[in-house]
Amino acid sequence: MPYREKTAWLSLVAMALAFVPYFAIVVAQSHSSPSSPSLRQLGLFAVAAVVQMAILGIGHLYLTRGSPAEARIPPDERDVAIMRRSISLAYYVLITGMILVGCVMPFNSGGWTIVNAALLMIVLAEVVHYGVVVVSYRRQL
Repeated sequence: MPYREKTAWLSLVAMALAFVPYFAIVVAQSHSSPSSPSLRQLGLFAVAAVVQMAILGIGHLYLTRGSPAEARIPPDERDVAIMRRSISLAYYVLITGMILVGCVMPFNSGGWTIVNAALLMIVLAEVVHYGVVVVSYRRQL
């Protein structure tokens, strides 16, 4: 498995382990939580972000120590084409989500609903980005 595919898998796993529980808790508490600023929800987001960064940091150290030469290889044309395609698809997901969050939701939602919707769209765009990378490398095998 190429190093860039391994890092894409690592990023997908880190996002899943950090943000699936976050959004599950947010949905479970959405009926009882106020729309005003909530330090508890902000703390929950901080925990999710720290968990994601810890998983990514430890994972990258593990992958780099496992194959240091492979980690230093510059991207070739195939890697660049895969990255370009994955970033462009993720951009469309992100811009669609931001239009929804910034232009539609302010008329019927507010507070943490908008914040969490924006965060969800960012996470979905990253999932598309890394998912396309993984699928592209898998397809070439």
